[in-house]
Amino acid sequence: MSSRKLISFDWAMKRLLRSKANFEILEGFLSELTREEITILEILESESNKENKVDKFSRVDLKVKNEKNEIIIIEVQYERELDYLQRILYGTSRLITEHIEESEPYSKIIKVISVNILYFNLGQGEDYIYHGTTSFQGLHTHDELFLDKGQQALYSKEKIYKLFPEYYLIRINSFNNIAKNSLDEWIYFLKNEKIEDTFKARGLQKAKEQLDMLKLSDDERIAYNRYVDNLHYQASMVESSYGVGKLEGREEERLHVAINLLDILDDATIAKKIGFSLDEVEKLKRNSKNQ
Repeated sequence: MSSRKLISFDWAMKRLLRSKANFEILEGFLSELTREEITILEILESESNKENKVDKFSRVDLKVKNEKNEIIIIEVQYERELDYLQRILYGTSRLITEHIEESEPYSKIIKVISVNILYFNLGQGEDYIYHGTTSFQGLHTHDELFLDKGQQALYSKEKIYKLFPEYYLIRINSFNNIAKNSLDEWIYFLKNEKIEDTFKARGLQKAKEQLDMLKLSDDERIAYNRYVDNLHYQASMVESSYGVGKLEGREEERLHVAINLLDILDDATIAKKIGFSLDEVEKLKRNSKNQ
């Protein structure tokens, strides 16, 4: 029995996976990735997230508990843009500062894990999943610095890297479509929007049930198809080597591109990429809503 095309994971994050009834799906993905039992406690509403349309729809911040009963914030985001490495640094820094009170000691800074699902080829490397941590090496002795007993007791951690943000970079395009383990089954789904009947990874069967396109209402299906079309326009007209600059003087085509970016990018980014003023973008948005 062939697998059926499912809703893309990024669109599901916008619409479906924020529901508590569907936490099992994200819990499965994060547990397979971190090799720890992850339980989602709540979805966090970031202060900067409220004001940033792009972040609001491309990222979800989760307060979770691991198998050691440690409370961690996990940031899951998907991206199709190229200005990225500095962005993930900003994201983890923002989460840390937003979730510590002014009167609290630095020992209360919460652990952050940044999970980045990338639909473009970031950097050079042979793997499709990269894990980044912070460690300190001796310049002369080349030994690794460890926490002493007192610090271990204070932080309830054994190693320094456990105090600092961790990063997962999942380069979807570099995956060769051969699922050798349960995590690969998730990567296969993220790339192909399909879940094979033989897949056993945690959360995938729930995803197969909940993300079936045939279960979408007519309005949801229309919204989803428009979202997919928008991504095609964004990729081909904005991020490709063809470039926005080539659209100068072709007003009808520029207008068409701008309309199809309204649900993806914030007003300022659209204005910059297409060469419109903010007033023109806002007027375009009002007209689009009235149609």
